[in-house]
Amino acid sequence: MQLTPTRLGHAVHALAEILPLSHPADSSLSRYFRNNHELGAKDRAFVAETVYGVLRRKRLLEHLAAPHTDPRHLILAALARLQGLSLRELEPLLQKGEDEWLKQVKAVPTDDLPLAVRTDFPDWLAERLAARLPEAEILILARGMQQPAPLDLRVNTVLASRDEVLATLARDGIDASATPYSPAGVRLKEKPAINRHPLFLDGKIEVQDEGSQLLGYLVAPRRGEMIADFCAGAGGKTLLLGALMHSQGRIYAFDVSDKRLSQLKPRLKRSGLSNLHPQLIANENDLKIKRLAGKLDRVLVDAPCSGLGTLRRNPDLKWRQQPRDIEELTRKQAAILNAAARLVKTGGRLVYATCSILTEENEQIVEAFLEAHPEFRLIEASGVLAQQHIALDTGKYLKLAPHVHGTDGFFAAAMERV
Repeated sequence: MQLTPTRLGHAVHALAEILPLSHPADSSLSRYFRNNHELGAKDRAFVAETVYGVLRRKRLLEHLAAPHTDPRHLILAALARLQGLSLRELEPLLQKGEDEWLKQVKAVPTDDLPLAVRTDFPDWLAERLAARLPEAEILILARGMQQPAPLDLRVNTVLASRDEVLATLARDGIDASATPYSPAGVRLKEKPAINRHPLFLDGKIEVQDEGSQLLGYLVAPRRGEMIADFCAGAGGKTLLLGALMHSQGRIYAFDVSDKRLSQLKPRLKRSGLSNLHPQLIANENDLKIKRLAGKLDRVLVDAPCSGLGTLRRNPDLKWRQQPRDIEELTRKQAAILNAAARLVKTGGRLVYATCSILTEENEQIVEAFLEAHPEFRLIEASGVLAQQHIALDTGKYLKLAPHVHGTDGFFAAAMERV
């Protein structure tokens, strides 16, 4: 892609708007594109890739670019050091003295830098990971998080088969393949505007990371059952559960955010499903929930979490989260899991999940819950998946990571009320 002064200027301005990090990077970037609607698709792609590249490697770039850590110098350092552009390619865009500075940027050694700088993690996160993982493993995990995420789709199996979708995409010149684990997953090589494709408009596909899809297979709902998606959000997993049930039975999509639930409505309309019931709740102890105590076959708790497993897509999260946020989240996670457990009938299944890589939000929450609730027992996640012909064994819990599975970082535990 040709690098022009205009493209570079927009990348610098966009990064300058995002870097206070007072708002999510994706919403700040969307606002920038709305305010600069003259930018074409290739311009937007360059700006987005460049800005997200800086956010992923911000810690290292600030070290390399020092003392010049303003948006322009961070972007030039990223282009020279991370994207490998030569000084000759960058020269037409450089201001006085920047060529000498860039030579120094290219020459700075990185092997002896502190772990937090090499991994591009804040100190507190690097320290927490170092408390339970060897350095080599943290570096591999960090490298996985530094790669851009692929675009994964889920086939709505009520309206189409995966083979049909793959054939249609191939016919339209879109390079796609079946995901290795999810039976309904499709992975695209590029990132076309898939939301304009007839398959999307007809409800035959949804954008959903393969890891997120696997949570639905861990719930493993059956036709005719009563299910709750306890923190449904915009309903990606709810729609998957509905499709797995062949639109038979009843699914409650609970969420405390009217805005998030409103995003489910157009998706639900496209999906052709008739068994979904979005329900706005005030909190986890809402009367709508209490009425269903002991009545549900399966409950999914995709708990609000730090999102640190999604750093490939949301690299700004690692700079916006603080240890105190994690403490607040763990209290919330425990309360939500306790409330959701009351809905599960004897013999029913409870699935707790996060997109976090921290044990505080994952194993520790589940272990504390099981200790306080002897009426629940842990089910081996790999066994549940094997029953659905998914060959994926990560131990008693489902634990996914970008560098191992090609998905976002996910954690899930399946429990049964006995």
